[in-house]
Amino acid sequence: MPSTPPEGQPAPPDGQLPPEARAGLPGRPLSLYVHVPFCASRCGYCDFNTYTAAELGAAPGASQEAYLAAVRAELDLARDVLGEPSAVQSVFFGGGTPTMLAAPALSGLLDAVRARFPLAPGAEVTTEANPESVDRAYLDTLVAAGFTRLSLGMQSSRPGVLAVLDRRHTPGRVGEVVAQARAAGFGSVSVDLIYGSPTETIGDWTASLDTALGYDPDHVSAYSLIVEPGTRLGARIGRGELPAPDEDFHADCYLLAEERLAAAGYRAYEVSNWARPGQESRHNLAYWLGHDWWGFGPGAHSHANGVRWWNVRHPRTYSARLAAGESPAEAREVLTTDERRVERVLLELRLSAGLPLDVLTAAEQARVPALVAGGLAVVEDGRARLTTAGRLLADAVIRDLLD
Repeated sequence: MPSTPPEGQPAPPDGQLPPEARAGLPGRPLSLYVHVPFCASRCGYCDFNTYTAAELGAAPGASQEAYLAAVRAELDLARDVLGEPSAVQSVFFGGGTPTMLAAPALSGLLDAVRARFPLAPGAEVTTEANPESVDRAYLDTLVAAGFTRLSLGMQSSRPGVLAVLDRRHTPGRVGEVVAQARAAGFGSVSVDLIYGSPTETIGDWTASLDTALGYDPDHVSAYSLIVEPGTRLGARIGRGELPAPDEDFHADCYLLAEERLAAAGYRAYEVSNWARPGQESRHNLAYWLGHDWWGFGPGAHSHANGVRWWNVRHPRTYSARLAAGESPAEAREVLTTDERRVERVLLELRLSAGLPLDVLTAAEQARVPALVAGGLAVVEDGRARLTTAGRLLADAVIRDLLD
């Protein structure tokens, strides 16, 4: 089942922000995220807030039609809460599998966004997709509706690795979809990879990298597999059917990814994301830079000027809340000034641009020379940046740096 959300404070039924947070919204960059919770099947490693048809059953409140109506209602709520918002810089449809919706339905959601929020000129509009869930006609419809970017869940090019992950597509289908997306007119195409799967070898990972590069994408995300409790993969490892993850192997995979991708002209602009110049995901950067975003849909998270909240997770409960005229938020937290500073350190140090040193306390700044001496960071133009070795150990580096 999907992972458990964090604890928080009660969220107001009308969804309104604290007055001081709302007063500071004008001029802050804004992005929108739309969570589509439907999947044809659940991958063995997945603990995202997604549901198959069998898990949802036949209750009307969990149908795609109820979901679409509820998202439109939440869009109305967001427009009311945010007042006169800044122009939206990026819109991202994630999941789940957004392309489980029919192309007119997914395009209609973008129309609903556009009817309520001004989009900035050249706004980035992304949808995630599984390779088996789209064809050329589907992609043509999305481009005509205003989608500009496609993010494909490739994960691996090796059939054995895909089988362990419970992925349904055939390896060659990814390349076909990339070509179809180019022909349809998408301005940017990204592929997602996962490394460190049980039974995967360095040869498998090399083949996946080389295959992905052969598709000539604009952007590559490469994530280390995390085995989450409660997933099918976690249960198989717990029973001894599959080996547990090997941290040294994960490190070897990361370094190989950096080597192969850098040689092909991709720059790591964030620890797990590489792009050609100018093809960085603006939506990803909005998260890392602490911008505002509203997440629509079951289980979606939002952030506005230091206030974070998250929606109830089940589609039926989500739809019922909005049908009753209430906010779907389950809980929220209002960050203190120091919590926002710490979060900025956690996020911005993961970026290639690094973190301004003056964000750090005096005690934290005193720890930076040791990171530099250890080859984990460099200091340039008043900013601390992680090296490749530092990126490999980013979580530990940041933990040791902070007070």
